[in-house]
Amino acid sequence: MTKRRAAFYWMTLPALLLFFAFHTYPALQGIFYAFTNWDGFSGGYEFIGLKNFVNVFKDSNVLDAYIFTFKYAITATILINVLSLLIALGLNAKIKAKNFFRAFYFLPNVLGVLIIGYIFNYLFSNVFPVWGEQLGSDLLSTNLLGNPDWAWIGIVFVGVWQAIAYNTILYLAGLQTIPTDLYEASSLDGASKWQEFWKITFPMLASFFTINMVLAMKGGLMVFDQIVALTGGGPGTATRSIALLIYQGGFTGGEFAYQSANAVIYFIVIVAISLFQIKVLQRRELDQL
Repeated sequence: MTKRRAAFYWMTLPALLLFFAFHTYPALQGIFYAFTNWDGFSGGYEFIGLKNFVNVFKDSNVLDAYIFTFKYAITATILINVLSLLIALGLNAKIKAKNFFRAFYFLPNVLGVLIIGYIFNYLFSNVFPVWGEQLGSDLLSTNLLGNPDWAWIGIVFVGVWQAIAYNTILYLAGLQTIPTDLYEASSLDGASKWQEFWKITFPMLASFFTINMVLAMKGGLMVFDQIVALTGGGPGTATRSIALLIYQGGFTGGEFAYQSANAVIYFIVIVAISLFQIKVLQRRELDQL
């Protein structure tokens, strides 16, 4: 038995070392540099304590990036869960070509985020304006991504379109766990489709709803690839998220230590929001029992 356990430890050790080398160690390095003034290029640095953390709270660029990121994350989380739940309900019904539609809706999750972003960048720039002119719409006849007030809508559209696929699969898995006897009993009692959904389906999907809400919010808060491919943070800084700000300032702006402090703060924010979501939604799960 001891030899078998030793074999398991030896199998997990390489993965543990790789995880530490490429994830844990760089994260610890970032936390260390957050207390220095290193610019990311020079050979020396000095310890400055909490100065970077204090300056982050005074930076208007950081505040604007937080506002945009939360606006995107909240909007995307709501749309992703509403649309993916509706699609899952449709795909779970007795319809023809069910397997085809399931594969079709999951396709966006297979494609690369940057590839999708560049494709939609071309569509927003060259295809949709032509359609807008033919329809006589002033809003659609111009490049939506070039409008500071509406560019974030285009990013939300692409982000939601791709994220729906994974959440739909999770909701479908949850729908498979609901006993059909419950629906048969409710139909005998004369319950409507809405009553079945609100009294049976949604409560039984409580745990899956919790998972999807947390994952969607986390993904929205960490939005990066879509912005890089669609707008690059523009026009101006209208669509610059926290992740993009950390990347641009840290790796190309000579603010490595400063943006490391920003990253540490943002990591704490994401963890706090995720834990709050889990606590609130799990309490809702218990209320449904």
